[in-house]
Amino acid sequence: MTVISIPPDPEFLRPGMVALVGAGPGDPDLLTVAAIKALQMADVVVHDALVSPAILELIPAGCQVIAAGKRGGNPASACQSDICDSLVALARQNKRVVRLKGGDPFVFGRGGEEACRLADEGILFRIVPGLTAGIAGPAYAGIPITHRLVNANVAFITGQESAENSGLPEGEEDRDGSRVNWELIARTFPVLILYMAMKNLAFVSQRLMAGGRSADTPVALIQWATTPQQRTLVTSLGNLVQDVAASDLKPPVIIVIGDVVRYRESLAWFPDLTV
Repeated sequence: MTVISIPPDPEFLRPGMVALVGAGPGDPDLLTVAAIKALQMADVVVHDALVSPAILELIPAGCQVIAAGKRGGNPASACQSDICDSLVALARQNKRVVRLKGGDPFVFGRGGEEACRLADEGILFRIVPGLTAGIAGPAYAGIPITHRLVNANVAFITGQESAENSGLPEGEEDRDGSRVNWELIARTFPVLILYMAMKNLAFVSQRLMAGGRSADTPVALIQWATTPQQRTLVTSLGNLVQDVAASDLKPPVIIVIGDVVRYRESLAWFPDLTV
């Protein structure tokens, strides 16, 4: 990748300021001009675990790089409060700080929490949106998440729920403790995009079928979307659990559920490895 030259703009990222930057799903060609500008100006980059090595290689020499990735179930992972503390401390050292996050900071990226903390501390910040994997991943797999002949709406849903960040009062979860009404979603949205759902596939598929979604509904699972390691598994809602178990797919995986998956047969353009 050839990085374009961007004229200096001192106001874009000032000393003592934090830029919450979306790195996109992995392909460095999908970085925005604003993301490149922020990286070129940064004194320190605090990145999460899903930022691809190809993008990390674009960080200028001499810039301090701090890995602050979270891995589910790994006690050695950075916790969110520590990450927020670090951003505050670095800004107060008068550094130009880039918080580099996979995808988009405000789409299941906890960027909202980090921005709220910076605002509470009186620290200047800016948001640099990025392409979220739920849009770019299916596109690279040849799957349009909307098609005029299939759907007029689409739902983006996290498959990894937490009572602390659900926004719902305790006691309003459904009978299985989920904060998502899967049956209602099954009846309302023809196309579903699931993030972080690999550990809950059995639960989600059962609930969607209980809500009326056919077991024959096509499903695509896209691993390491937009990168040279991208792989795509196409299956059905009824066979989802057993087909994933028979594969070696591991997170990060974006999941598309709905008839738009059928378009992959004719629209697959990216040379990924079909599972």
